[in-house]
Amino acid sequence: MVNSADFAERLQKILDFYGLSATAFSEEIDFNRSTISHLISGRNKPSLEFVMKVVQKFPEVELYWLLNGKGTFPAENTTSPLPTIKGSEKLAKPEILKKKENLSPQEKGVNPSDIERIVIFYKDGRFKTYEN
Repeated sequence: MVNSADFAERLQKILDFYGLSATAFSEEIDFNRSTISHLISGRNKPSLEFVMKVVQKFPEVELYWLLNGKGTFPAENTTSPLPTIKGSEKLAKPEILKKKENLSPQEKGVNPSDIERIVIFYKDGRFKTYEN
């Protein structure tokens, strides 16, 4: 049987190890924030679904350690946590497209007469076809 207070301490160790707040952690494992709060306070015991999501999302967490406190954390075969992307951080979008005038003939790469058809697919299932 899982001791709620001991489980809460192990859950807090996981949050500290990854540098996550309870909210960020709940987003990472796609679980309700209030459930995380109840687990951290020791009010509730973890569900199987919760435990499996934690173990799947965070490979450094050993199942036996999470449930019983026996074993190691982080798992011995890992040295540091995997980087996580927090919701507030925005990734820089690289400039991919250059203006046609700025491209050299080698950069253009394809002779327009070699193109037979261009098909553009949209997320909603529509598509447009342009033929030469």
